Amino acid sequence: MPIRVALCQLNLTVGDLSGNADRVIAGLADAEAAGSDLAVFPELAVSGYPPEDLVFKPRFLADCRRALDRVAAATTSCTAIVGFVDGDSDGHVYNAAAVCARGAVVGVVHKRELPNYTVFDEMRHFRPGAEPMSLFTIAGVEVGVTICEDLWIPGGPVHQLAAGGARLMVNINASPYRAAKRHRRNDIVVSRAVETAVPIVYVNLVGGQDELVFDGDSVIIDGEGETEARASQFREEILVADVEPAPPAVVAQPFPVIEVTAPRDLGDTARPVDPIVHAPLGPLDEIHTALVLGTRDYVHKNGFTDICLGLSGGIDSALVAVIAVDALGADHVHTVAMPSRFSSRHSLDDAAKLAHNLGVDHRVVPIEASHQALLDMLAPSFGGRAADVTEENLQSRIRGVVLMALANKFGWLVLTTGNKSETAVGYSTLYGDTAGAFAVIKDVWKLMVYDLCRRRNAVAGTELIPDSILSKVPSAELRPDQRDDQSLPPYEVLDPLLIELVERDRTAADLIDDGHDAAMVERLARLVDQAEYKRRQNPIGPRVSPKAFGKDRRMPITNRYHSQ
Repeated sequence: MPIRVALCQLNLTVGDLSGNADRVIAGLADAEAAGSDLAVFPELAVSGYPPEDLVFKPRFLADCRRALDRVAAATTSCTAIVGFVDGDSDGHVYNAAAVCARGAVVGVVHKRELPNYTVFDEMRHFRPGAEPMSLFTIAGVEVGVTICEDLWIPGGPVHQLAAGGARLMVNINASPYRAAKRHRRNDIVVSRAVETAVPIVYVNLVGGQDELVFDGDSVIIDGEGETEARASQFREEILVADVEPAPPAVVAQPFPVIEVTAPRDLGDTARPVDPIVHAPLGPLDEIHTALVLGTRDYVHKNGFTDICLGLSGGIDSALVAVIAVDALGADHVHTVAMPSRFSSRHSLDDAAKLAHNLGVDHRVVPIEASHQALLDMLAPSFGGRAADVTEENLQSRIRGVVLMALANKFGWLVLTTGNKSETAVGYSTLYGDTAGAFAVIKDVWKLMVYDLCRRRNAVAGTELIPDSILSKVPSAELRPDQRDDQSLPPYEVLDPLLIELVERDRTAADLIDDGHDAAMVERLARLVDQAEYKRRQNPIGPRVSPKAFGKDRRMPITNRYHSQ
């Protein structure tokens, strides 16, 4: 007989123990209303993921357990598997899953495999589980419970539980998004299901948490590797499906079994649930949706409703403005053009046209008077020295002051507009265009910025982002006739080299060996290294690439290593 499972793919918030418990209880009610035997919630659902150093606070652990007990008290005949932070009397902290039914916590499973790579620091925060394994009989089916990384290890906990008699595997997750990761993740789930011949219920978190974005995409894979049900990407969903467990098998050393619930007597009114398999988003739509979700959750979860940003008439600020509107709605987005003596008329017109297309509040705040005042004030100190990048940077810093003043006055949050290519080589002004709270496209290479803009126009079916913005030569407009390619190689050359240096950890020597121009590669590698101090002071932004600046890539600021 199949077991009815609800994949409860929820958007939860780190530290909001009461709110997270409320959301889990509401999800449980929906699962029970659909006749589910089992409701599965994400990894660390009660605490939110990642809780980081909150787990070192004993009161946090106690409060987390109280919130879990409230969830458990809400259970009846439908079993809930819920992630939480568990602590023991010896002061050890565990990433845990609670099996709850009939108003109580029936059992607890600790995560055994702790990831400690890329954005993960679980060995800092948790102790690996080492308790004897056991199974849970839920609706008459022997269920093995694992947590995220436990699934990724060949011959690991999933295999051990299957060998011990599991007929259904549950794996709860907080697996963060990056481009194309869903394919690798799906391959792993399919592999484990086929290797063990046991269906796997895989439930993932959804939502933004600082620079991490969780994409959901929860799935049920049967014992032959076929997809039985799949939830949406990037949005909450309670997806109910009937799962046929693996047939009972004689095993050499069966694990102990904790009896949770007996098979439900469904009677004559029972009807099978039609399986739902949501189609995946395309590559560009996936990245755009991740940026939108990451931005929305950062703004809202930190108590803001409105944002502002500088709208220059260039491609980067255009994309950030569109993402902000998609995330928050036009009524909550405020754009500011801040022309100086070097700003072109067409850039101001492009900014105004984009703002009109988006339907956002747009204002013009000229900075010429303040720029000249600063030049006059500094003239005695500069002692007649020729103008250089110092005067250019003054303009950017004035704009940062203007945006922060508006944000302070109206309670807005400032979005910055720098892309990953600029961030990599330090093509930005510290305390100028880097001043703000959230860097929406800091993990998006410049060429991808163009791709995302064109795709957004295609989805809109109109020239939402004016073609004049897409076709103009990139320029910071901080001096007469300035162009980005006067300071940097063309982006068609720059981006592929930066991807090698930043995301693939190759050195200048490696690229020179590949046949690239030595002088250009050495300069780029030097710029990347020298800009580390800037990046440490930049705001965070959503991670969408295989290796983002921030948690993902941790280089020393003081660093004299140069590949030979």
